[in-house]
Amino acid sequence: MTKFTLRFSNIAILLLIAFSSITLQSQESDLSVEKIMQDPKWMGTFPSRIQWGIESENIYFQYNLENDPDDSLYKIDLSNQSKILKVSQQEKENMIPRYGDYNDKKTEMLFTENGKLFLYNIRKASKTELIDLGERIIDPQFMANESKISFILNDNAFIYDLDEGTITKLTNINSGKKREGRDEKLSDKNQWIQDENLDLLEVVNERKEKSETSKSYRESVAQEEDYAFYAGDKQISGLSISPNGKYVSFNLIKRERGENTDVPNYVDQSGYTKDLPARSKVGDDKTEVELALYNIEKDTVFMVSTAELEGIKDLPDYVKDYPDKEWEEKVREVITSPAYFSENGEKAIVSIRSKDNKDRWIAQLDLENGSLTTIDRQRDEAWIAGPGLGWSFGGGTIGWLPDNKHIYFQSEATGYSHLYLLNVDNGDKKDLTPGEYEVFDPELSNNKKYWYLTTSAEGPDVRHFYKMPVMGGKMEKLTNMTGNNQVYLSPDEKYMAIYYSFSNKPWELYLKKTGKAEAKQLTSGQSEAFASYDWRTPELIKFEAEDGAMVPARLYTPSEETKNDAAVVFVHGAGYLQNVHQWWSSYFREYMFHNLLTDLGYTVIDIDYRGSAGYGRDWRTGIYRHMGGKDLSDQVDGVKYLVENHGINPEKIGIYGGSYGGFITLMAMFNEPDTFAAGAALRSVTDWAHYNHGYTSNILNEPVNDPIAYRRSSPIYFAEGLEGDLLIAHGMVDVNVHFQDVVRLSQRLIELGKDNWEMAVYPVEDHGFVEPSSWTDEYSRILKLFNESLLDK
Repeated sequence: MTKFTLRFSNIAILLLIAFSSITLQSQESDLSVEKIMQDPKWMGTFPSRIQWGIESENIYFQYNLENDPDDSLYKIDLSNQSKILKVSQQEKENMIPRYGDYNDKKTEMLFTENGKLFLYNIRKASKTELIDLGERIIDPQFMANESKISFILNDNAFIYDLDEGTITKLTNINSGKKREGRDEKLSDKNQWIQDENLDLLEVVNERKEKSETSKSYRESVAQEEDYAFYAGDKQISGLSISPNGKYVSFNLIKRERGENTDVPNYVDQSGYTKDLPARSKVGDDKTEVELALYNIEKDTVFMVSTAELEGIKDLPDYVKDYPDKEWEEKVREVITSPAYFSENGEKAIVSIRSKDNKDRWIAQLDLENGSLTTIDRQRDEAWIAGPGLGWSFGGGTIGWLPDNKHIYFQSEATGYSHLYLLNVDNGDKKDLTPGEYEVFDPELSNNKKYWYLTTSAEGPDVRHFYKMPVMGGKMEKLTNMTGNNQVYLSPDEKYMAIYYSFSNKPWELYLKKTGKAEAKQLTSGQSEAFASYDWRTPELIKFEAEDGAMVPARLYTPSEETKNDAAVVFVHGAGYLQNVHQWWSSYFREYMFHNLLTDLGYTVIDIDYRGSAGYGRDWRTGIYRHMGGKDLSDQVDGVKYLVENHGINPEKIGIYGGSYGGFITLMAMFNEPDTFAAGAALRSVTDWAHYNHGYTSNILNEPVNDPIAYRRSSPIYFAEGLEGDLLIAHGMVDVNVHFQDVVRLSQRLIELGKDNWEMAVYPVEDHGFVEPSSWTDEYSRILKLFNESLLDK
């Protein structure tokens, strides 16, 4: 790599604009960077956004058979499965939404369209408009008595009687504050002026006395006003109506904006620099959430207190690292879900998270007084997460069985996310899916006697769809293709539309009867150009880490004839993401790039390091309070595996990745210079104190409370360790990982006198690049870096 340092006058920020052409070494491959980074349409057309017609008669999906500018809606009719038909505009306008609220027998469905309420009769295929109130109706639900329908309008609960055709308003919830009377205490000065005026002007005094007499009379004969609740400066959210119409719950949310970062857009169409509004930084979370219960019969609202939850004052374990700081045991702030009512409406539960995300409680809500009783608590000294655990204001997988006494939910209590039942009457809890694997998206069958669920029971690298008795038991496997089987059940549950892919085969649509049958492929969208190349199936391996853990990885190995004894380590982004599996990767450009690198003789390893998804709680939380710890040592141990088992030259190792992968690349180049000779850090976090709250505070807590975690996790503190050749690439309008991150790092590198780095910036790109020219330029630079820094050694 060319060694240089550029400085702008007056400001010490290095910006090498990535416009220069790059001459690559000759390639012995049918692939090129230009080919694989062009518009993805070159690969073909592949289905997405699968949904069934409401009568289970056809499958709809986004597709593109006519080379349109964007995908359009297509369908396959079950009566003629060989034809893929483009859906006309008229048919789209007349389509019944797939998702609404069904009656118990699944013969009718409620839905809204343009704010109006409709009822669809599935047997008769007829659509009836029920209500048009001129305003947007939301969340219609059949009540326990299915002749009545609940719905929400303007943050209030209503009931529509199908038989009578009448509408009843259940609640009186208002925004803002109640208007108080005009009587107010006067200042001493104004009171003196008023008294003097009344003494001097007899008529004015008489009128005042008459007014007071009239007011007293009106108050004595006035009827008591209907109860009204005022939200004040808070927003109403998550309004939930009990099936018996006796109770309504809702959240009160107060959002106070923190100090956001503005991201300058230097190439706005106006020709002027415009600021893009972006997020605030970690530690700046001032959202307040309360839960309210509206008791209709008592005509009053109870504010639900969480102050008595089990362990609500518990301090986190990391406080022991700060013995000089006084830590106060106080009621922690929480985020509450809406109430989940039993099917008869007589019981309710609430999912509650502490804002420090160390606890998730499920509590039973007393509908007569709004008090809470803890029925399940999951505590994690790292942070609560995992499939089905939910985020923000949702409770994830949670609800009631029809018996009105069992609730279901997912928990990571055993170390893997599983489906549980809990009897609220006696507290008995049962893990329905025990084992060292994870459960995804469980849903009840139409008759509520079975579960349909996806799991990794056969291994973390595959996903299959199962059917299981509602109270637990043997799981019946309903898919059989190796890879990832994303199943969309037909409304009548007789068929499964399967969105399927394998390691070297992009997603296609398959159809299978629910049960023991073979799946039939319905789409085949690969272009001739894409299919003409023999895309590799990466080998799935495991190597031993320094702490004894077995680390999963994808391995791409060149032939002995082309092998150049150099290796490239790819680090996936997101942190909590899985990329070692047997299905088509979301990193499809990187997958193709790895095929190109392998053609050129490189060995490529792609590691699901500590912090990755798919392997349970301990793997997920292995980075707690130290990002750049085990997640980095896993990369180093992967290199040792390559050196010991694949004859790789230890002086010819490169590393690259984007976002979290860019962060790890920086940590690798700064902290492991003896391992990595070159690295490309793309859209990388350089200082975690400058990233967002929701992601960062879970892993590192907050900077003001746990500065140790931030100091050892942020690359900017270790920049003096840079010895190898470093490429930094970043979009200038990145509103996720702000361009400011690499600007600050570049200044640090300048001050340290480092000259073995360069930066490519992309003026029109956000966090995820969209322009083929940007992708091509970036990956041409990455390939040039590896060719020059590794092969010339």
